[in-house]
Amino acid sequence: MGSTALRIAVLMGGRSAEREVSLHTGEQVCGALSSRGHQVVAVDTGEHGFIDVLRAGGFDVAFICLHGRLGEDGTIQGLLELLDLPYVGSGVLASALAMDKVMSKQCFVAAGIPTPAWTVVHRGQRYSAKEIADTLGEKVVVKPASEGSSVGMSIVHERAELEPAIERAFEHDRVVLVEAFVAGTEVTVGVLGNEELMALPTLEVVPEHEFYDYESKYIPGMSRHIIPARVPEPVRAECQRIALAAHRALGCRGMSRSDTIVTGDGTVYLLEANTIPGMTKTSLLPDAAREAGIEFSELCDRLVALALER
Repeated sequence: MGSTALRIAVLMGGRSAEREVSLHTGEQVCGALSSRGHQVVAVDTGEHGFIDVLRAGGFDVAFICLHGRLGEDGTIQGLLELLDLPYVGSGVLASALAMDKVMSKQCFVAAGIPTPAWTVVHRGQRYSAKEIADTLGEKVVVKPASEGSSVGMSIVHERAELEPAIERAFEHDRVVLVEAFVAGTEVTVGVLGNEELMALPTLEVVPEHEFYDYESKYIPGMSRHIIPARVPEPVRAECQRIALAAHRALGCRGMSRSDTIVTGDGTVYLLEANTIPGMTKTSLLPDAAREAGIEFSELCDRLVALALER
């Protein structure tokens, strides 16, 4: 696309728990798009008046670099629909579904995509730690239903840790997902495209901490990315198949990144799908795209082209 110079609003910052990450992502996307000859304007959606900027800015397209609530959850997408401004990434419904871990898991099950067993706990409702442990096992993963970047997430090793972990998650959401812990290799797969989809190479994540937490994601040196993932070739193909199936099940557009876990016997489980993957120097999608021969600036340009296809 690089030959056509566009006026692009890069939406960044916002008001979620992931504001700082979003600002880093936005800065790097601004630089990449500027290097392709586009006229780029950084717009912080955390500031009052950003809607007026979008309305009066004469933009051709918006590049959403917002993570978490009010950015990844369909709300900003709905606003852009009302403004008739094309935007990078998935629409309102796919964004909302992917952001809600409970709803997205229900979609995965309906589509026949294997995902770890889970239960849901609502704030204010009674629950039994014993029943949860009896059903899912002592070792479980506790996550707020609608937060990204592992915010409020913890791994519970024994039943005594479960209640404090759920209460921690309730600090971030009214609904908490408790998921059976599946041991294995963490493999993430990016997908690009609208109707015609391309699965990027498999990427194995090796975090320094017990799981791929906030620090592992955003602090250089806190995780290693191995491409292709160190699993057999048929298992890599299955990870890619599942990522494509997740993208379709949620109705994603432009891009997505699905996180899977591969067990010792080669079984692949889908953990979650992300509609606005990170675009910082330590992020997974740009790394996988680079392995596929797509440099960062070209990746950003390609995503803009997909946004304008609609």
